[in-house]
Amino acid sequence: MKMSWGLELWDQYDNLAVHTQRGIDFLDKYGQFVKDRSAIETEYANKLRRLVKNYQPKKKDEDCQFSSYKAFLHMMNEVNDMAGQHELIAENMTTQIVKEVNSLIKEIKEERKRHLQEGARLQAQLQTSLAQLDKAKKAYEKTFKEAEKTQENFLKADADLNLSRAEVEKARTISVIKNQTCEDCKTEYANLLQKTNQLQRLHYTTAVPNVFQQMQDMDERRIACIQNFIKLFADIQRHVFPIVCKCLDGIVNAAETIDPKEDSRLVIEKFKSGFSPPEDHPFEDLSNIKNCEGNTSLHTVSPFKTETIKGTITGGKVKKRGGIFGIFGSNKTQTDEIKEDYGDLPPNQRKKKLQQKLDSVQNQIQQETAARDGLMKMKLAYEQNPAMGDPTSIEGQLTESGHNLGKLQAEFQKFQGFLSEAEGITLTPTSYKGNRHSYSDDSMSRSASDSSVNNNRSMLLNAVLPPTNGPEIGPFHISGPQVEVFTDTQEEVNIDIDLDPLPVLGTARALYAFDAQSEGSIPMVEGEELEVLELDQGDGWTRVRRGDIEEGFVPTSYIQSFLYNTC
Repeated sequence: MKMSWGLELWDQYDNLAVHTQRGIDFLDKYGQFVKDRSAIETEYANKLRRLVKNYQPKKKDEDCQFSSYKAFLHMMNEVNDMAGQHELIAENMTTQIVKEVNSLIKEIKEERKRHLQEGARLQAQLQTSLAQLDKAKKAYEKTFKEAEKTQENFLKADADLNLSRAEVEKARTISVIKNQTCEDCKTEYANLLQKTNQLQRLHYTTAVPNVFQQMQDMDERRIACIQNFIKLFADIQRHVFPIVCKCLDGIVNAAETIDPKEDSRLVIEKFKSGFSPPEDHPFEDLSNIKNCEGNTSLHTVSPFKTETIKGTITGGKVKKRGGIFGIFGSNKTQTDEIKEDYGDLPPNQRKKKLQQKLDSVQNQIQQETAARDGLMKMKLAYEQNPAMGDPTSIEGQLTESGHNLGKLQAEFQKFQGFLSEAEGITLTPTSYKGNRHSYSDDSMSRSASDSSVNNNRSMLLNAVLPPTNGPEIGPFHISGPQVEVFTDTQEEVNIDIDLDPLPVLGTARALYAFDAQSEGSIPMVEGEELEVLELDQGDGWTRVRRGDIEEGFVPTSYIQSFLYNTC
């Protein structure tokens, strides 16, 4: 059986008003609790994200290649995802609970105010009716006493023989009037009593119980909402648990990827110098030294004098090797070149750095080639449809792109030479077929169209010739066309270099006819197809070949080049 406030608490209007207010205060308190809980979740998520950010590796962190480090990075990503789930908890609590609680509080306050006003109105109406009844009762009592007194006066006057008839009649008239007034007050009192009793009966059996019942329903709805909010509070957190568990599973999977053996191999690859361990120290026989004291022509070298290489246990400064062409360069240039070819690193590390440099340059070449292809397509489209644009506006960009490609190709070949030198492989030089050149002062001052060939040959000889660390340089011979070189001691070194054909970088179509006049250039006719051997180095000339017969330089502006994607 449902308990009703209207029946059980019909006389507890004030207590119910206080109770409902305390219920609203409790609802507001719960809303504040959830709000603070959401703030904690938000703060926790922010601290997790800040933690992940603080421990993020730098861009050039060398430890990123190890499996344990990768697992740690994956773990931080999972922690960052967990932070997102805590942010989701805070957001859902704010929107689904705090916001609804505030809306419910506002609604219940207005409803409670309306019910209390209705109850107060009913109370005032009953009190007014009771006051009128009390007033009518008092008037009836007053008139009843006056009627009794006048009746007594009339009886006394009627019994008194000394009074005149007129005085007796006057006393009777007053008595009749008072009795009539008393009857009127009695009738009014009886009517008000009936109305008041009826109003009071309706007040305590219908009106007030109805108001109290509405207040009871309001309070029960408030309690039911709190119940739902508490369940929702748990459901919001339970909803993210599967995702948090997945994050934790991801952390465990990341830990499973850790491979101690692979990390050890990476350490070897990272720090391996490539040098052999030092040999045993020889035994010094003092008797032999004594016997050799008189021989001043022998030059004794201490067996303990060895070079140390940076990166080994006895690592020190690298002893710089002097090149055979040291006469043409200053010490500063040699130092810069040693740094450029990573000659100050151990062999293994040097090869790794050079390979990384080659990969970087190769990517740049691919990007520049793609950009040049795009410009060529744009120019071709402009030529086919002049309304789209002026083809000559692309020539400047094409020239600049060609220069950039030439520089990148030269840099790529240079580092290829460094890498081959580090690996102990001699590159086959790229030069003219069957031509013999002497590196004298006259040959160094050739025309602008041949300057790029000299640069390639100089780089090539640096890669082929051995270092001159010894006390003297003897002539050595490699099969092929002979190159005469003068050393620092003015001794002529004859080197025969096997010259292979240059690789084909692409094809070219002659836009205009060209009549070769200068040395090193070749003629061509309009529409002729040629092979591109060397890009424009900035001097306005491109090296081409006609079949396998003739090769030379032609003006870059006279041809349209189509480079291969590998360039």
